[in-house]
Amino acid sequence: MIFRENYVKKIMAFTDTPFVKILTGVRRSGKSTIMQMVMDELSKKGIPEERIVSYRFDSMEYEGLTAKQLYEMLKTKLSDTEKTYLFLDEVQEISFWEKTVNSINTDFNVDIYVTGSNSRMMSSEISTYLTGRYVSFRIFTLSFEEYLIFKKQYGQVEDVHKELVNYIKYGGFPAIHLQEYPLDNAYTIVRDIYNSTIFSDIVKRNQVRKVDQLERVVKFVFDNVGKTFSAKSVSDYLKSEHRAIDNETVYSYLEKLESAYILHRCSRYDIQGKELLKTQEKFYLADSSFKYSVLGYSEQSVAAMLENVVYLELLRRGYEVCIGKTQGGEIDFIATRQNDKLYIQITKEIKSEKTEKREYDRLLEINDNYPKYLLTTDDFAGGNYQGIKTMHVADFLLSKEY
Repeated sequence: MIFRENYVKKIMAFTDTPFVKILTGVRRSGKSTIMQMVMDELSKKGIPEERIVSYRFDSMEYEGLTAKQLYEMLKTKLSDTEKTYLFLDEVQEISFWEKTVNSINTDFNVDIYVTGSNSRMMSSEISTYLTGRYVSFRIFTLSFEEYLIFKKQYGQVEDVHKELVNYIKYGGFPAIHLQEYPLDNAYTIVRDIYNSTIFSDIVKRNQVRKVDQLERVVKFVFDNVGKTFSAKSVSDYLKSEHRAIDNETVYSYLEKLESAYILHRCSRYDIQGKELLKTQEKFYLADSSFKYSVLGYSEQSVAAMLENVVYLELLRRGYEVCIGKTQGGEIDFIATRQNDKLYIQITKEIKSEKTEKREYDRLLEINDNYPKYLLTTDDFAGGNYQGIKTMHVADFLLSKEY
């Protein structure tokens, strides 16, 4: 297992502060492992073993535990004189866990870390009891850089450009990179993650009765990654297949898929009007392997998955990401972080001067001095055109410049 330094460093920056540290993200993205890494770092700093207390609540041992029982159990493990570092893994399995954590944090000398992977960990639900008392860290599947570190455990990586193809095919779930799995075996593992998320975090929790209807919506979204669509367009498509479903139900399913961290919603931004648009959003997946494990791999979908991996990398780096609407068309991404801004256009390959001109012209429409990138999978990508930096997607994912 590789050391996921970026996450550990960010989390450790809040050690010994009064904030509850909350690690969220899709199932099997590595939250529990990162929590263990933080515990190891505390041990290296000289914190005694008895003052680092951890529980994992997806164990049958804690099934049916109430918030009050959790409080009584935890307080017996806390030091009367010194700070205790408390780690609660998959805490969302306990109803009203926020109330317990808030009480422990108020009543005792503790430093608390929790993980969770469904909608009970969303900010709107946490804020009831922990308003202003927590910091949240979204844990993503492996970045391209982390993936390469895993790969180097099993042999030399000779060409990072070619390795990008495998990264897109296999995705970034740590579990499928612990050894070298054939693609079919890797997708079996990812399908299990997908199924457990769909049925535990969506169907069971929300008492969804029409599971086949939900799965048809999922497949539509997976098949249309990187394309703008609305709940109505999903509904119309399913009606054309004689599967009647209303817009509100589609919208509800999309929200539930977001809450389970399977989907990310990306809004459009009108660059000229300087406003967010409320229609025709795009959705991206928590990991490219979700699509391929459910629908199978096809080369025709690689362009959309290139967008997907760039989108996730921008989120990892703390950017807020929108699609840009211009008079002449669309910019794939506008990424903002505090005072920084990037404009990004992605094309799998530039086959003609007409295509090249179209992609550059969209970026040249924007009259400001923020960095602009054209990303491609062309091995000869590079250079600068009227201030627009052309890069191979793999090089962009590994770059430290932005």
